[in-house]
Amino acid sequence: MTTPNSPIRLGVNIDHVATVRQARRAAEPDPVAAAVLALLGGADGITVHLREDRRHINDRDVRLLRQVVTNRLNLEMSVADEIVAIACEVKPDEATLVPERRQELTTEGGLDVVTHQQAVARAMQQLGQCGIEVSLFIDPDTRQIEMAHVLGAKAVEIQTARYSEARTAADRQRELEALREAADIAQQLGLHVHMGHGLNYENVGHVTRLAGVEELNIGHSIVSRAVLVGMERAVRAMKDAIRAGETARR
Repeated sequence: MTTPNSPIRLGVNIDHVATVRQARRAAEPDPVAAAVLALLGGADGITVHLREDRRHINDRDVRLLRQVVTNRLNLEMSVADEIVAIACEVKPDEATLVPERRQELTTEGGLDVVTHQQAVARAMQQLGQCGIEVSLFIDPDTRQIEMAHVLGAKAVEIQTARYSEARTAADRQRELEALREAADIAQQLGLHVHMGHGLNYENVGHVTRLAGVEELNIGHSIVSRAVLVGMERAVRAMKDAIRAGETARR
């Protein structure tokens, strides 16, 4: 359980390490090795998305990561029966349910739990019976947050794409306010608040100042820097950026 004064956790998403590997269908770089280095750099957990088409992370990765990641393994996943069954076998600490389309480059937008509440509820029930905490990756939208609460989610990961992609200061401020309002509503309903998608070393500070944020999941920016400076150093730099924002919040 996280208290209001607890440091924000950083979950490092290593999907794109596997993306580089799969570009050549080779054995390297190994995302499991990247996870070890991320943990040595101070990551509070590791996040991976096991897609139905296995375009980057595969079953072998997930099973080995469960053995290696001793603090917090977060498995992003669709509600497909096959993926739910794998999650129940591997037993990550947390499962984050996300939308998934074959043609997308990365996850686009949040899971529409209002429209798909029956399928989401079925997956949540199965995961819960296996002792897995469930978070829902959703847009900063009141209806979605309220439905997450109704369905019994423990946490919501509020997607930050619109904030991260905003081009002007006014647009960024508007999207930041939307995130603030969403976090407030989620907390009022007793949900743990996570955020992620498109966050980087420059824009993460404002998000860390939002009250109630407990966890950030960041991948592409960290992996991109790691290509140049190494995974440990890239993770440490992101932890520093998060701590700087938290200090400003206090």
